[in-house]
Amino acid sequence: MKPFGYLRPATVAEAVQARAAHPGAQFLGGGTNIIDLMKLGVTAPDLLIDVSRLPLDRIEELPDGGLRIGAAVRNSDLAAAPIVRDRYPVLSQALLAGASGQLRNTATTGGNLLQRTRCGYFQDTSKPCNKREPGTGCPAREGAHRDLAVLGYSAHCVATHPSDMAVALAALDATVDLQGPDGERTVPAAAFHRLPDENPERDTVIAPGEMITAVQLPPPPAEAHSLYRKARDRASFAFALVSVAAQLDVRDGMVRHAALAYGGLAHRPWRATAAEEVLRGAPATADTFRRAADAELAAARPLRDNGFKVTLARRLTVSVLGELAVRRR
Repeated sequence: MKPFGYLRPATVAEAVQARAAHPGAQFLGGGTNIIDLMKLGVTAPDLLIDVSRLPLDRIEELPDGGLRIGAAVRNSDLAAAPIVRDRYPVLSQALLAGASGQLRNTATTGGNLLQRTRCGYFQDTSKPCNKREPGTGCPAREGAHRDLAVLGYSAHCVATHPSDMAVALAALDATVDLQGPDGERTVPAAAFHRLPDENPERDTVIAPGEMITAVQLPPPPAEAHSLYRKARDRASFAFALVSVAAQLDVRDGMVRHAALAYGGLAHRPWRATAAEEVLRGAPATADTFRRAADAELAAARPLRDNGFKVTLARRLTVSVLGELAVRRR
């Protein structure tokens, strides 16, 4: 067993300062991912900075009608919050589709965003993996890749991001608040996670020493409905083969507003901007929804064993948008 230190800071500033002073440290929230990775030998921090008890566990309504979600808010509390279920059902549904009740009771908002891929090669330290050890290769490209990426991958990594919550946040135009040694900044949730490019070891745009303090949601469009749908190999405790998070506002049979994001297809939650362009101002019909899906999935590059994901994503898109199109308040 590799020994490590433990620190429980009293303030965000103290946590950031401690992280800056210890390059080998990592923040600890609910621990549902990092502890597993430590047990597997994938990561070995010399110091855990426990931020789970910082005063970041509130869900606050903002003056403009939006929502501020503290980084330490538990997934189960966020999913059950009446304001989330009423105004942002896609987020509540995404959270409830993830993990198990026990894990949702422990996992935090910030930790959910920072969880790492479940690619088998990444989690198996006896295998090479560019994400775990840059420069060692990506055996998944020719190996077991049924569950892995069809969009946005590189020669260095074909892993997918596992979060359900992050897919909903991308579709909701959420932002992520960060605090680090150089102060505070805000990043769009859809741009928070990176594509692998030549540096697959970097999952996010978070800078060294920065920590997530909150996620903010803008007010939902007045007449829009939202929905999260997840296709997986079994009914519970399984990561998405494909998931779809969508917001849709249909009036007089025409699409006035559309926001769409995919999970299970890429190294990050995939905001479907090409599909949205097809949808806006178009008739809310199955033909439009198919054309929107095709426009987005035209960029897909399936590997040997995961081409089914493209067909599944197309069908799931048409199903989700079709259900939203007929909803009425």
